[in-house]
Amino acid sequence: MSTIPTPVSSDSSSLRSDKLPDVEQSPVDEKSTPQTAVEPVSLWHPSQFPDGGRDAWLCLLGAACLLFCSFGWLNCVGVFQNYYSNNQLREHSSSQIAWIASLQIFMMFFPGPLVGFLYDNHGPKPLILVGGFFHIFGLMMTSLCTEYWQFILAQGICSPLGLNCIFNAGINTIPTWFLKKRGAAYGGMAAGSGLGGVIFPVMASRLIPMIGYGWTMRTFGFLIMALLLVALVTVKSRLPPRPRKWQLAVFVEPFKDRRYILTLLPSFVFFFGLFIPINYIEVQALSVGMSMTMAGYLLPVLNAASIFGRILPGALADKFGPFNLQTMMGFVAAILVFGFGLTSTSNAAIIVYAALYGFASGAYVSLLPAQLASISKVEQIGVRTGVTFSITSFAGLVGNPIAGALLGHGQPTKRGFDKLSIFAGCMLMGGAVLFTVARFYVAGGKAVARV
Repeated sequence: MSTIPTPVSSDSSSLRSDKLPDVEQSPVDEKSTPQTAVEPVSLWHPSQFPDGGRDAWLCLLGAACLLFCSFGWLNCVGVFQNYYSNNQLREHSSSQIAWIASLQIFMMFFPGPLVGFLYDNHGPKPLILVGGFFHIFGLMMTSLCTEYWQFILAQGICSPLGLNCIFNAGINTIPTWFLKKRGAAYGGMAAGSGLGGVIFPVMASRLIPMIGYGWTMRTFGFLIMALLLVALVTVKSRLPPRPRKWQLAVFVEPFKDRRYILTLLPSFVFFFGLFIPINYIEVQALSVGMSMTMAGYLLPVLNAASIFGRILPGALADKFGPFNLQTMMGFVAAILVFGFGLTSTSNAAIIVYAALYGFASGAYVSLLPAQLASISKVEQIGVRTGVTFSITSFAGLVGNPIAGALLGHGQPTKRGFDKLSIFAGCMLMGGAVLFTVARFYVAGGKAVARV
């Protein structure tokens, strides 16, 4: 019995000496490898996206606040087109005044690639702080403006520089939390912009007669400050910042993807016409006899409808695909401009036009980021979104002034609004047709596909 344990012990010890190093080393190697290479990649794996939970929903709330303050502010540009033409800038033409709104659109989106780069390196919170300063400071300075060049500098350049940072902080953070529910999340976030487009015009129409233009603009600034504080607390990325050097190749990479190019082209064309009805609908309503009070509610009606236009198509995109929804809603928006923009001569028709166009055009805001996300790796979404909005900003820059030139100088006429509507409708229809081309390419030529 004493001799049996010896060989057994020897054999087992030799087996342990032969086997255990491999067994013990294997876990060490597996643990060390993920820490250096595999673990960061796994954060982007579909299984890692929570698609809900307290932090994700709080981030969505904060992102909606950011869209309220940025795109929501942009959605009420028509208020200022009408107000300035009758007050501080009444000696200027519609086309000249429209440059203020167009510069806001351009300056909000053009620096997108740079802001996206800063987001990747530092995360959303620094962008909220810097963007909040520029936006609020610009509005406070706008409250003191009396000359055209002052409005250009304060409202056309300073404020929208902040809008860009605020907008990107929200739109680039949401994809880190949501995957299966990403379309619905984008829709919920974009609903904040629709709500802002409702509240800002109503505040303007009510407060300006009560406390004056200057204090109304300052009140806007204080409201935006409060919402940005909420966003500063709640908005955070699920992923840590990924510092990297500035490389032009990063921004050239999207153009190597044919799917991206075919998505960018219709986005650019569609953006030409997108803001024209929003910017001129109050002026058009006043030209056909609508009262100033009722006309002041057209943008709130339009933007209230756009809330549903952002949420419902965004949610449906998770089931039917963002390209399918964008194509359909693009055609609807174009048909509405041709159908109502050219024929509306009564209060009822213009109100219906505002509501339906708000719903149809609102889908663009939530569906475009979802389209880009569906054809991109998660780590590419920020750059591709920034590059897309930067390029489309040139369409936003010239769209409204072209429409103002078509409207003509002096008192607007029916003929002028017909030209404006035809131009806007053609741009929207062209964008919808090109979205159709992109949809079929992404779907591999299939007539029925979830893309």
